[in-house]
Amino acid sequence: MPRTATVEANGVTLGVEHLGDEAAPLLLCAGGTTMLSWPDALCEALARGGRHVVRYDLRDSGASTTRDPEAPAYTLRDLAADAAALARVLDDRPAHLAGIGVGGMVAQVAVLDHPEAFAALTLVGTRAVAPGPVDDDLPDHDAATMGRAFALPMPDWADREAVAEHAARGAEILGDDPDAARTLAGRVWDRTPATSPAVHLANQLGTVFARLDCAPRWRARLAEIAVPALVVHGRRDPFFPVGNGEALAREIPGARLLVLEDASTAIPEGDVGRVAAAMLDPRGAS
Repeated sequence: MPRTATVEANGVTLGVEHLGDEAAPLLLCAGGTTMLSWPDALCEALARGGRHVVRYDLRDSGASTTRDPEAPAYTLRDLAADAAALARVLDDRPAHLAGIGVGGMVAQVAVLDHPEAFAALTLVGTRAVAPGPVDDDLPDHDAATMGRAFALPMPDWADREAVAEHAARGAEILGDDPDAARTLAGRVWDRTPATSPAVHLANQLGTVFARLDCAPRWRARLAEIAVPALVVHGRRDPFFPVGNGEALAREIPGARLLVLEDASTAIPEGDVGRVAAAMLDPRGAS
């Protein structure tokens, strides 16, 4: 059974959930931004595959330290240091680090800045540049899709059902499963530590990330990554179009690319087995 807890690492409190045998090799999953960005079924499959799976909330989300998500007093590199410190607290062996969405940005920087802490890397639905203007050779957010998504009126953040319905409508626009998004948003709402709109936005939409100092750029350093790397990306992702994942796989030495042909921004239930198998064998030896 999953076991939830909080862990002190790098001077902050991080909300975590353990699955599997805690003596097994550690697979640390950075939320994007909450731990629930990682599907239950995927985490359970990884644990059955012989891994100690720990998914965790980034700062200003879930059970992790929440202060002022409208003016975060930390940087992307602090979040990367959180990942390295958490890995060391949980296991004295280098960990497999996985990041999804903006958690994938954290994971890239963590492996670059703290290579001794990690033995493998998985990046899901992310890109090699920070929020904001994208590099000319990378595809940006699909403008038409983003226009529809941003046109949705904000819900009453004190109303759980309204928040869940807003998430479902957004998922439908993005090409994800609206029913799954509705359920997930309710679970995220239940774990949100305060009722203020800023805190709900940070938990539901990850808006705090756009306010972070993400300098200096790290894309040019991707060739330094020396651990086995897996890049997973949805073919139909309009938020971080698949060209971003393809670029990561080209620029990280030896990286494997797994494109989910029918996926958008979320990992569909039908693809969980393929993703789990690839994560359990990041070198592609089987």
